[in-house]
Formats: sequence, structure tokens, C-alpha cells
Amino acid sequence: MKQFYTLLLVLFCLAPIYSQSDSRLYDIINNVSVERIKNDVTTLANFGTRHTLSDTVSQTRGIGAARRWIKSEFEKTSSKCNGCLEVFYQKNLVKKGEGARIVKDVWVVNVVAIQRGTKFPNRFIIMSGDIDSRVSDPNNFTSDSPGANDNASGMAGTIEAARVLSNYQFENSIIYVGLSGEEQGLFGGKGLAAHAKAKGWEIIGILNNDMIGNITGVDGVVSNRDFRIFSEPVPHTETEDERRARRFYGGEVDGISRQLARYVHKTTKTYMPEMNPMMIYRLDRFGRGGHHRPFNDVGFAGIRIMEAHENYTQQHQDIRVEDGIAYGDVLEHVNFEYAKKLTSVNAINLASIAWAPPSPSTVEIGGIVEPSAKLKWNKIEGAVGYKIYWRNTTSPTWDNSKYVGDVSEYVLNGIVIDNFFFGVASVGKDGHESPVTFPNKIFR
Repeated sequence: MKQFYTLLLVLFCLAPIYSQSDSRLYDIINNVSVERIKNDVTTLANFGTRHTLSDTVSQTRGIGAARRWIKSEFEKTSSKCNGCLEVFYQKNLVKKGEGARIVKDVWVVNVVAIQRGTKFPNRFIIMSGDIDSRVSDPNNFTSDSPGANDNASGMAGTIEAARVLSNYQFENSIIYVGLSGEEQGLFGGKGLAAHAKAKGWEIIGILNNDMIGNITGVDGVVSNRDFRIFSEPVPHTETEDERRARRFYGGEVDGISRQLARYVHKTTKTYMPEMNPMMIYRLDRFGRGGHHRPFNDVGFAGIRIMEAHENYTQQHQDIRVEDGIAYGDVLEHVNFEYAKKLTSVNAINLASIAWAPPSPSTVEIGGIVEPSAKLKWNKIEGAVGYKIYWRNTTSPTWDNSKYVGDVSEYVLNGIVIDNFFFGVASVGKDGHESPVTFPNKIFR
């Protein structure tokens, strides 16, 4: 009988490692408020215009009033959690002519709120929304441009995620940020990415939210469950040696941003199975850009989370009725329940990554002309074990996995290396996993 209870105790202690869920994430989903999101989108839209070059002096109109309000909301959240958020402006002066849409000198000002991690305060997972808006003429900075969906929805979601997650402590740091200058040339993202590099921040990745409130597509599709995750295949900064190695060993769709996209897909399907995350194998929409790209440009992981069914009559449009069609990005087109869902998607992924140990930095793979795949990796502080993932080379998701315990190498017997792709994730004490690291070294 004593041995039986000993076994039960061992199984109880190991349970978090094998657990498929953490009840706190369900609480986070439930605590995201559709009413708060609706109120925030409404407030942002009521600033009239949030064009990057618009008024900065008025207390009621323009981007200056909008960013001061966003900062005050982050500060209110911080005051309720005993100062758990570091709130500040990060800004860069962009000179007239630096882009076709910069028609006068302008300070591009981002609003940043940092929730420091208890163990890894210099490691950051970021959620962003864009502050600015525009009408048909990107250089028109005076006309009404409520930008209710593009992108008050993403900004409101970021503010709400901060409110909900400020009630928890995490090992890694989380940044909630409103980025400016997106419509003028991604200047806010460029400024913050450069700031991160200069400060030596270790960026796990950025979840860029740009339009998370529309469910009625211009193609006639209506869905409050579909959403897209855009990610580039391999880092823009890869070296020539890395490119040559990839030709022989594979990994054309296994860069750090693609692993972040797979992480969001997996977490969402686990905790919000009613949602349909669509991984789009593209940096962004065809020929278009978003604020994750400046982070990709300097070598950080970054993805874009957004609605699946866009309506172009409501984007970048003067407010008008033409041929019976109402144009303009106004409040009545925003589905706030859907914005709540995508805010929840972000919040649970931020939390899961922030609770997880870092990913292995080095994963070696071997098993050429052998009947088994062999993997080695560096051990990580805070990890209680590791999980090996593998998938068919044509599969978009990690479909097979094995928890292998607190070891630094393992042989997958009977798994032929030629037929699959592999990766390794660190596992924390509560079962939260790091993003997968694709093998970056070969051994024989």
C-alpha cells in the first residue's frame, strides 16, 4: 500500500509536465471584456483622426490626444497592480521626405507598457496594436478618419490584454505597445525594433494585431471564428551559409517566425477549439505590410494576427456613400465579440510564452543513413524537461511529439530522419512550452 501511495505522489508531481492545459488560461479567456473593448474602440474612434501627422495639441482630436489617452489607460492598469507596468513614450523624429507619406517633420511616438518577468526580465514577448489611422489619401491628416477597425480594434485589444494579464506574474517580460506611423511607412515598428536592439533586449517575438474586429468579408463570407496568422518562412537576416545548409537539410518553412505562428495555432486549438486559426505562409497580405515586419527585418520573430475576411470598402476610405455603398472605417462595422475572441487568442499566447522557459538555442540532429533520428540540445534554466516534435515534411503543424524528460539528447528509434522535420521545445514546471527550435546544427 505504501508503494501505491508513493506512485500516486510521483504521478501527482509529474502531472503538470504532461498536462494539456492550464486552468489559468481559461480564466484569462473569461476575463477579457467585450464591453471594455467596445468602450476603448469607441473612445479611439471619437478622436476624429489619429493620422500620424495630425494634431498633437488638442485634448480631444488627433494623434496626440489619442496617445495620451492610451498612456493614461496603461497607467490606470499599472496603478491597480502596484505599479507592475513601466509606462513610457518611445519616439523617433522622422524628417520630411524620408518617405513619400512624410510631408513634414514629425515625431513618431509609441506608447509602451512593460510588465517585467520575475526570472527573465530582459526577455520579451510583445503584443502590438497601431495607434494611427488614415483616409483614402494617405497624406490627408485633417479629415475625419475614425479607424474603428483599422486599427482601434487591435489597439483596444492590446490595452485589454494588459488589464487582464496584469493580474498575474510571469517569468518572462511582456510588452504591450501602441505603435505609430504604420500607415506612413511602418516607422513606429522601426523605431521600437531599433530601440530593442540598442537596449540589448532579447525579443522572443511580436504578435502584431492589425484589424481584429471585422467578420463580414468583401467576398461575402461572414465568420466570427476564422482568423489569419501571417509569418515569414525564414529570417530575412539569414546568412549565406545558413541558406546553403537549408538547401540540403530542409527548413524552408521553419524559421523563428513560422515557429511562433505554429505556437499560436497550437495554443489556440488547445484552449479555444471553436476558433479556426489559419496559418498563411506569407510575410503579410499580398504586396502589403504590417508592423511585425520591422522586427523581422532585424532578425526578431514576428507574426501578424488579423481577421480572415477583410472588407476593403471599410479600409483607408473617405467616409461617404457612393453607388449605394457606405464607405469608411466606422464603429458600426466592428464586431466587438469577435475582437474579444482575438484579444483572448493573444492573451493566452502571451501568458503561455511568458510562463514558459526559453527555447533551446542549439539543437543538433543526426541519423543520416540510420533507422533512427538523433537529437541533442543545450539545457535551459527553468526547464524541467523537453519535448521533441516531428511532422511530415508537407504538414504545416507539429503533429507528433514525445516528452523525453530532463535530458539533453534522445534517439527516436524507428523514425527515419529523411521522412520528417524535427524540433525541440523546453517544458516548464507548469507544463508551458517554449516555441519549438528547429535543428541548427548537424552531427554524425
